[in-house]
Amino acid sequence: MSRLTLGASAPTFELPGTDGKVHRLSDFASGPFVVIFSCNHCPYAQAWEGRLIELQRAFVARGVRFVVVNANDAAEYPDDSFPRMRERAQEKGYNFPYLCDETQWVARAYGAQRTPEVFLFDLGGRLRYHGAVDDNYDDPGAVKQPYLSAAIEAVLAGEEPPVAETRAVGCTIKWK
Repeated sequence: MSRLTLGASAPTFELPGTDGKVHRLSDFASGPFVVIFSCNHCPYAQAWEGRLIELQRAFVARGVRFVVVNANDAAEYPDDSFPRMRERAQEKGYNFPYLCDETQWVARAYGAQRTPEVFLFDLGGRLRYHGAVDDNYDDPGAVKQPYLSAAIEAVLAGEEPPVAETRAVGCTIKWK
């Protein structure tokens, strides 16, 4: 599976969301947008989800949209089933669409391998940052490198992110 390289265009998608709507890439491309591959059961994804909610809250007024995609095999990992996704989105107060990639086509198109794994695109739909949310999944108070936040700020300012790529840290996507 090939991974998107910096500067690559965002692969299109059309996926069902926990909000009952079908979401397309074009729904998010009116400004910079972040595609995050995640899931319900991964402890790394759980550790970062509150920070993702806060980041979306901080940047939405500036035109940045987040979308979270779950591509895990729900037959093998029932906690990642669509009904459980709906429950988690409601329970945690997700302020971004949470989409189900049942065929795993979208995860493959992006070259995603981990949960969570972040892809930040600029207004032109070009990949500007790829990797982890920050440098400390375990302790939000100990974060020294807020990779995603810094990359978003740079993209909004028309600049290159200070760090454009990091290693995504988390569970592997559970392939069928």
